[in-house]
Amino acid sequence: MIMTQGQTDGFRNRTDAGQQLADALASLRGQHPLVLAIPRGGVPIGRIVADRLAGELDIVLVRKIGAPDNPEYAIGAIDETGAILRSDDSDFFDVDESYLKHEAAEQLAAIRARRKMYSLDHAAIDPAGRTVVVVDDGLATGATMRAALLAVRARKPSRLVCAIPVASPRGLVSVADVVDDLVYLSAPEHFRAVGQFYESFPAVEDSEVVSLLRQSTSRSPASEVSEDIRISADGLLLDGNLQVPEKACGLVIFAHGSGSSRNSPRNRQVAQTMHKNGLATLLFDLLGEDEARDVSARFDIPRLTTRLDAAMQWAMHHPQTQALPIGLFGASTGAAAALVLAARHPMAIKAVVSRGGRPDLAGHGALARVKAPTLLIVGGADSEVIVLNRSALLVLPCHAELVLIPNATHLFEEQGAMERVAALAASWFQQWLPDQGRKVGAGMR
Repeated sequence: MIMTQGQTDGFRNRTDAGQQLADALASLRGQHPLVLAIPRGGVPIGRIVADRLAGELDIVLVRKIGAPDNPEYAIGAIDETGAILRSDDSDFFDVDESYLKHEAAEQLAAIRARRKMYSLDHAAIDPAGRTVVVVDDGLATGATMRAALLAVRARKPSRLVCAIPVASPRGLVSVADVVDDLVYLSAPEHFRAVGQFYESFPAVEDSEVVSLLRQSTSRSPASEVSEDIRISADGLLLDGNLQVPEKACGLVIFAHGSGSSRNSPRNRQVAQTMHKNGLATLLFDLLGEDEARDVSARFDIPRLTTRLDAAMQWAMHHPQTQALPIGLFGASTGAAAALVLAARHPMAIKAVVSRGGRPDLAGHGALARVKAPTLLIVGGADSEVIVLNRSALLVLPCHAELVLIPNATHLFEEQGAMERVAALAASWFQQWLPDQGRKVGAGMR
C-alpha cells in the first residue's frame, strides 16, 4: 500500500526527519525489521528508525550515475552487483554507451570501497525472509532509491518498505511498483532538491556513517547513563543532569518553576520516580546565575521557552537520547514554557505534565495549538491556580486532564502530596510516550 502521514512544511534537520519517520513506521515495532539506509544522508535517519523500531541497521549501497554536464543530476544508478538501472532522462541527455560504462565502472569501484570502509567486522546483513525498510533523507528523481529497492527485492525479503521524509511526486511514482509499502511524510509539487525542505542539511561525512553503524541498536534503551552536562543557549552554558535508566522508553525534560533549578528537591524526587518507571530525565537550569536573581526573568516566558527549546535540540542530537520520544514536565512558570514549546513543535513533543503550573502565561494562542496529551496537576488548596488551570483546560484542543491533589498547597509540601504528583506524572508519560508513535502509524498494515 502507499501511505502518507500528511504534509509538512519541512524538517529542522535529519534527526527531526528520522524521528517523525519512525513515528509513521511504528506499527513495525516488534517485528525486528532490518533497516537499510542509503549512505550517506540516509544513515542518520536509518539509525533513529532502527533504534525506535528495535530493529537492525545496515546499509544498501547504490550510486547514481550523473549526467555528462551535470553530475548531480541522476540519469541512472548502479548497485553492488554491478546491475545498471537507466532512468528515462538518459535519452534526453543523449548518453552513449561508452560514457555509461565508464561512469558505471567508477561508481562500482566507489561502492566497493565504501563497503570495505563501512562494513567493519560483519558482512552485509541478509534481508531474505525479513521485513526490510529502505530509507534515505529524501527522494528526487528516485533513480538511486529504485536501484536500491530492486537490489534488495532480488534477495527475497518477506516485505519491502520504502520510507522517506520528503519526496517529489515523480520520485514516488518511480519506486511505487517495487515495494509492498511506500511511506512518506511530504510530497510537495514544487520540488527542486531534497535540501530545500531542511532548515539544516549539512553533508554527512564518512566518519559519521561509520560511527552510527558502530552503535548498537540497543544503545539508548539498554545502557544506563548518569552524567552532568552543559547546554548552550543565548550565549550561556546552562548546567544540567541527564539520567537514562536501562531500557528507557522515553525522555522527560524538566522545566523548573519560579526561582528553581536543577537541584530542586521536589523535581529530583519526581525524577527518581520517573527512573523507576523506565523514563530518562533531563534536569537543567533555565536561567544563568545572574538571571536567576532577577525576579522578572522567572516570568519571561519567551526566554524560558528558548532555553527549553535548546535543551530539546540538545537531547535530539545526544547519542543516548536522540531515539527517545520526548515529554515535558513543567512547574509554575516552567509549565507555560513547556506548553509554548509543545505548540511550537507538535511533532517532537509527545506529552506534557504541568505541576502547579501557570498555563495562562503561555497565552491563548499557544494553548489552542497544543497537540500533545497534557496533564494539569494542581494542589486542591491552591484556589487561584485551580481557576487558571480550569480556564486553560477549556482552551486546550488536545487530550487534556486536570487532577487536584486533595488539601495540597502550591508547593505540594504536605505529606504524600509530592509522591502523588510523581506517580501521576510517571503514569502519564508511560501511557503517552511509548504509545504515541503506534497511534500515528496505526493506518499502516
